[in-house]
Amino acid sequence: LVILFSMLSGIGLAGWFGIAITPASANAPVIILTLAVADSVHILTILRRSLAAGEEKYTAIANALRINLQPVFLTSITTVIGFLSMNFSEAPPFHDLGNIVALGVTAAFVYSVLFLPALMAVLPLRAKPREVSRSTVWLERLAQFVILQRDKVFYSMLILTGVCAIGVFKNVLNDDWIKYFEEDIPVRVATDFMGANLTGVDYIDYSLEAAESGGISEPDYLQLLDAFAEWLRQQPEVVHVYSFPDVMKRLNKNMHFDDAVWYRLPTERELAAQYLLLYEMSLPYGLDLNNQINVDKSSARLTITVHSLGTRRLRELDDRATAWLQQHAPAYMQTQGTGLSIIWAYLSGRNIVAMLLASFLALLLISVFLVFALRSIKIGLISLVPNLIPATMGFGLWGLLVGHIGLGLSVVASMTLGIVVDDTVHFLSKFLRARRQEGYDIQNSIKYAFATVGTAMLVTTVALVVGFLILTFSSYRMSADMGLLSAITISFALLMDFLLLPTLLLKVLPNGSNQQAGVGPT
Repeated sequence: LVILFSMLSGIGLAGWFGIAITPASANAPVIILTLAVADSVHILTILRRSLAAGEEKYTAIANALRINLQPVFLTSITTVIGFLSMNFSEAPPFHDLGNIVALGVTAAFVYSVLFLPALMAVLPLRAKPREVSRSTVWLERLAQFVILQRDKVFYSMLILTGVCAIGVFKNVLNDDWIKYFEEDIPVRVATDFMGANLTGVDYIDYSLEAAESGGISEPDYLQLLDAFAEWLRQQPEVVHVYSFPDVMKRLNKNMHFDDAVWYRLPTERELAAQYLLLYEMSLPYGLDLNNQINVDKSSARLTITVHSLGTRRLRELDDRATAWLQQHAPAYMQTQGTGLSIIWAYLSGRNIVAMLLASFLALLLISVFLVFALRSIKIGLISLVPNLIPATMGFGLWGLLVGHIGLGLSVVASMTLGIVVDDTVHFLSKFLRARRQEGYDIQNSIKYAFATVGTAMLVTTVALVVGFLILTFSSYRMSADMGLLSAITISFALLMDFLLLPTLLLKVLPNGSNQQAGVGPT
């Protein structure tokens, strides 16, 4: 019920706020369903333990809420911060995705701390004898192994992180919008056919200025523009070049009885201007050259059609064209390509820069929250390590296996930052509770954290991973890749919280206690 109510609240509030449903924001319901699990699992896990220990139902509910209220609030606020940081994205649909999920996560917190305890108080709950589950036994063994083999585990995690981090530099910014669709999707079928049999699907436009008004009739300008068009035609990526000098050469040929020898540019400005005037006056309305030249004839448009290249090769082609103009053309003619294809080509790179800034600001804000909530600067700084590493490892593994980062993946680091913090917060909150309230030493505090929150961390991570993996069934590759990389990142987060975080605590914190070492949690 909490999951269902959270999802309906997130989508419903988005409707009231007028947020549009797009291919990106359409993933919000699945993400909300996935994230809404976490809070309830942690509360119900402690409730079940308290009932099994013989506590009365209302006392057990109050105890579960008391123990989990702070960490559940922290995990909710950090997740909201992570998704709200997606508003820094250069692509507005990702703003909508982040805002919808933030609304759903906020609703999940409200339902988890108000509706869920009330529901548990109304429903009949039976106190079962406390049983040692297989997961508890496994987690106790894992805690013991991490404590005894702390050095080996710590350096193994560092080596694994380093190996994965190398792959980050193998990632290349590349998008091919048509490849986002599966091969049987109608738009993909039509576009593939057009690219194979008719022409290319991407266009680049260049607006080349003349020295003055009417300057497009200047022979030197026409010669240089024609040379640029001929250079573009020699590029292997180019299918067709549509340029104004071709019109002038055809007019010159027509005015000389269609003699092929005269298929060349006029050598005099006045003659070129007269050709242009005659041509424009002879055309019917709507078929003039306003799509190629501006009104005062001080600029001409050159359009190239290219094969489906992907954004990386489009950027490379545009860079080569810009370099040619810088080398051969005067300053007033130098320009860069434009058009939707070029906008798309540079959007991923701009988005990654924006999302890096968003991730930094979100991490800074989350760190401030954790320092104040955990009442320890040292613990707050320690928490940064397992929160930063998962995204690095995820993108590193992606670089080693795939190597292409597109628009959809550019938001994963910011999006998952608030999620990977959750397990760290729950683990540290139980660790500090054992240290401050129970008086355990570091080793037994780690065992206590594994025993009390380990199962919930495992369950929530599995739920999160499965939830994001559902997105991989999407026929839209942007959503599928985003879900897959998010699932990988969240898996690495659990690995870091179970292995790296305890060893880091053992190495950094003093091992003082109020009880004799060796007395474990009960």
